[in-house]
Amino acid sequence: MSAEPASKRRRFTGPQGFLLAGSFLITLGSFAVLPYMSVLLHQRLGLGLGTVGFVLAVASLIQFAGGVVAGPVAARIGLRRSMLLALALRTAGFGAFVPGLTSPVLAIGALLLVSAGAALYLPANKAYLVDGSPDHDRPRLLSASSSAFNAGMALGPPAAAPLVLGSPGVLFTCVAGLFALVGVGHAFLPRDGARPVTVPDRPPSADGPRSGLSPFLVTVVSVYAFMFFQHYLALYAVPRTSAGFYGVVLMGYAALLVVAQPLLAEWIAALGYPAALRWGFGAMAAGMAAIAGGGHVGIAVGGALLCLGEIVLFLKNDLEALARSSAPPATVFGRQRLAAGIGAFASGVVGGQLYAAAESAGSARAFWVAVCLQCLLLPVLLMRRRSARGRSEPRAETPAGLGGG
Repeated sequence: MSAEPASKRRRFTGPQGFLLAGSFLITLGSFAVLPYMSVLLHQRLGLGLGTVGFVLAVASLIQFAGGVVAGPVAARIGLRRSMLLALALRTAGFGAFVPGLTSPVLAIGALLLVSAGAALYLPANKAYLVDGSPDHDRPRLLSASSSAFNAGMALGPPAAAPLVLGSPGVLFTCVAGLFALVGVGHAFLPRDGARPVTVPDRPPSADGPRSGLSPFLVTVVSVYAFMFFQHYLALYAVPRTSAGFYGVVLMGYAALLVVAQPLLAEWIAALGYPAALRWGFGAMAAGMAAIAGGGHVGIAVGGALLCLGEIVLFLKNDLEALARSSAPPATVFGRQRLAAGIGAFASGVVGGQLYAAAESAGSARAFWVAVCLQCLLLPVLLMRRRSARGRSEPRAETPAGLGGG
């Protein structure tokens, strides 16, 4: 008797399966283009590097901070229509790159359209995926979604490499066509209200009453710590190993994300939030220390440990944000995107200064040691903040304060 519900819980519905496949195709198309954007803007269109950096910073800000718009838009027009609008924006953006290959103004406008579509799509996509699903299915769904996105991110750049400089018009036409086809498929998804809704079976929290740790703040700090690795590993690894080895590390990292996250999803969901912070930041700290050791082995082992830290923290943060909020899922995921944008921005600002200081001191390894220490200290500060708030709460447990729940 118990095997049947378990098997049902393991299956994806038709719409969920389509969204997961669409997530892979969308990211495949996006990452066939976006990683090469600086090259196209600088080498083909002749924009100065300062201008290119400013344009990419604005596009990133729109893509992350614009996620907060997804909630109000979805509340007004629905999740399916939000995804359709987002895909229409991205299709138009990639299509506009074709004439934009000879016009910087058109190219920049096209990039901003693509970024606006991304800001709107991801929160609506995740919200549609988990909407109406019981809580015990959410880790599996979100981890599968992340794996689909990461698979597309890994395969997009090498798939586009033969076309990106020689025939970019063909590449942009193909990507625009891919987005149009995926958009047509989204039009056949059930409307939000037409899908069966399951009452969530929300269990008690594994770490007692949900208080103290803010998923928004933890997400800011998690992305802040992780983006040091994302932004500066190439600068450190390529001169010490080779560009080819760095590429292998990135491909291995992506493959590990795709495979490991679904396997670890239920374990991560069962962890208490403080335990997840210890595991996630501990793995990141160990990874930064391994990278500081240098060499092929240290960099490869460090990448694997950073992958574990990302899997634990990013999934747990989304699950906690959903569990703690009464807002619609699209709004929750939009706020999480904003938190990620703040963390990435702060990491970029601090990391540049920190890496420059380490290099001027004659030891780039000191950069990774400093980041390792931050990964050790940040969860301690977060836990102290939680403990301080927890100590203040019992005083409010009076008849006048019972309504605060």
